[in-house]
Amino acid sequence: MTTSHGAPGAAYAQAAEAAGHAPSIHNTQPWHWSVHPDRLELRTDPARALPGTDPDGRMLTVSCGAALHHAEVALRAAGQAVDVRMLPDPADPGLLAVLTSTGDVPVTPESMRLMQALRLRHTDRRPTVDVAVTAEQVDELREIAGRYGVHLHRLNPDQVTDLVVAVSRAEDAAAAEPAWQAETARWTGPDRPAGTGLPPEVIPDRRPETDVGERDFGTRGTLEVGGGHDKASTYVVLFGDDDDRAAWLRAGQALSAVWLHATAQGLAVLPFSQVVEIDGTRAMMRRILSQLGHAYIVLRLGMADPEHGLPGRTPRLPFDQTTSVDADD
Repeated sequence: MTTSHGAPGAAYAQAAEAAGHAPSIHNTQPWHWSVHPDRLELRTDPARALPGTDPDGRMLTVSCGAALHHAEVALRAAGQAVDVRMLPDPADPGLLAVLTSTGDVPVTPESMRLMQALRLRHTDRRPTVDVAVTAEQVDELREIAGRYGVHLHRLNPDQVTDLVVAVSRAEDAAAAEPAWQAETARWTGPDRPAGTGLPPEVIPDRRPETDVGERDFGTRGTLEVGGGHDKASTYVVLFGDDDDRAAWLRAGQALSAVWLHATAQGLAVLPFSQVVEIDGTRAMMRRILSQLGHAYIVLRLGMADPEHGLPGRTPRLPFDQTTSVDADD
């Protein structure tokens, strides 16, 4: 093991850059980082919000929570112990978190493994092949989510059937809402904002033949679907006791942690956020969970088809568009 003794300010900037790789709804990257000599601040970026799709800022906050966890991973990989204060100032609701280095720590193999997964992580919308996810893999991911106060539940076959209905109803509701459709078109079409959105190479070239329908982006991409049918896929729900901004931020941390560990396990991950974007289907998910908590997001876990190449990567905004650096704080 090695130890980094670099200046925390430099590590904060590197962490902000690494956080840009985090997943976000429609790849909007709705975060802004402020790098100071003694701290790193995370704020929302209202310019990349989705008021039609996400009027409460639920998925915006989950997305920013994922970026927060990515930054934590990068700081630990740089040999920095991290203190995180979430929602520290009620008078400043846009300030989601403040990260502070509390000293040097050894760089562990685990921290480097997660940093590598951070660079490799991607969304895979292709159907999975007939290789089952093991109970041991799910148990590991459940333990990881629990570190952030978030539960992970593996859906049984009957609950997957209920999920099929919930996803279908969410898609029907989206199709009937012009504002929703307009936002989707903006972030997936040819005029999407530079450095953001979903290019054709990450959107399937046809509707996959799967039981649980994927999000309909209203357009066909160039990603080859392959021959899988998701029959061996595992569906899990991240959920918790609360349904407020603090809970959504923790859910984003757990989402990132679970996704990075799943990547390290060799699993492909596909999120289903549409079922929590709509009041009616959120209520359906709560019933699927036997009223034990509020669903934050559903994830499909499985093995990607090795006969087909990896999907393309979504673009990322330049560092100077997501981060401001104050060297003289």
